[in-house]
Amino acid sequence: MKRTTLAAIALAATASLGLTACAGAAGPAEPQAQEGKTRLTVSVWNYKGSPEFKALFDGYEAANPNVDIEPVDILADDYPQKVTTMLAGGDTTDVLTMKNVIDYSRYANNGQLQEINSVVDALDKDNLAGLDAFDLNGKYFAAPYRQDFWLLYYNKDLFKAAGLEEPKNITWDQYAELAKKLTGTAADGKKVYGTYQHTWRSVIQAIAAAQNHGDLIGGDYSFFKDQYNTALDLQTSGATLDFGTAKSQKASYGTMFETGQAAMMPMGTWYISGIVAAKQAGKTNVNWGLAPMPQKKSGGDVTTFGSPTAFAVNKNAAHSEEAKKFIEWAAGAEGAKAIAKTGVVPALKNDAVTEAYFKLDGLPTDELSKKAFTPDETALEMPVSDKSAAIDKILNQEHDLVMVGERSVADGIAEMGKRVTSEVLGQ
Repeated sequence: MKRTTLAAIALAATASLGLTACAGAAGPAEPQAQEGKTRLTVSVWNYKGSPEFKALFDGYEAANPNVDIEPVDILADDYPQKVTTMLAGGDTTDVLTMKNVIDYSRYANNGQLQEINSVVDALDKDNLAGLDAFDLNGKYFAAPYRQDFWLLYYNKDLFKAAGLEEPKNITWDQYAELAKKLTGTAADGKKVYGTYQHTWRSVIQAIAAAQNHGDLIGGDYSFFKDQYNTALDLQTSGATLDFGTAKSQKASYGTMFETGQAAMMPMGTWYISGIVAAKQAGKTNVNWGLAPMPQKKSGGDVTTFGSPTAFAVNKNAAHSEEAKKFIEWAAGAEGAKAIAKTGVVPALKNDAVTEAYFKLDGLPTDELSKKAFTPDETALEMPVSDKSAAIDKILNQEHDLVMVGERSVADGIAEMGKRVTSEVLGQ
């Protein structure tokens, strides 16, 4: 398998687009497949730092010796913009990775992706998490291969030292109580926070929407109230690093947890592969576990939020049929097992995939961690809409003002609704 950068129609624009190339690579910009093989191109971001891509490509090539897959590697921060530019210019990259459902909806509605209902029909649809997000009036233009969702990371040693039981099936009130009890001073004199809540608005807003069946694009955000009050109470009590400090110092959630500065941390499943890699490299010795996200009430189903990642076939793909075959493989059982071995959570959920996932060296295998891996409901982090991007911008701006104390919770929520309604919804 080779690596390539955008070429062909993008060749003249490469300098301005800032695309990445394979370090030390020699030869032509677009190496050709070996004689007799199909050269299948797939757009990706941060190829070197995204192990699931290599796992999928190597696995597919091993199962299909007549195919050479060449990643079209793009800087992660530039990915949506670059794919938009590619599609507008008639680029013929075969498979396009859909980083989020908002961009997917735009590309599909613009007629830039091929319908792949035949591929979806061949998949285990009942166990494919996130599939509904790609249903556009009964047509599918992409299929998910991974599904990240949020859960609770916790430091087992800090819980044990505090004489506290593991955070099993806890409510948000219990979470706040635990955070305060776990806050203290480490042996080296540094402060240990009972929890760390990262600065992203989703930490508060997306979980509030998921657990209250709230509509993030509807303009009424009264369901944010309890979650903001909990977050601000944690700050006031000193049980979490305050938002202003975390924002100004660009705090790393990985560093906060891996150095033992935080006893708990709500975060997405993508971090699993990161902490496993840090443990294997000897960069941390944290004794960690997973627990379900705290809930509004105890004893019910576990509801969290997340977002799927999918593969689509470019409308102008050079190898459409091979692209469809690759997507069917990647979103199926073999693809799921391949990425599970890297610590990435597959979209396909069944006992065999879960078993393969928890065979990953360094992953906690206790029953609570396994339970955290199978929430009852995973709501979409942001609804699919042509208004989502504009609303996301407003919610982020107002979120920051509430968290630094420049607006009260009530005023902040009111301003969010007012701005979304007038600036985006046009009401």
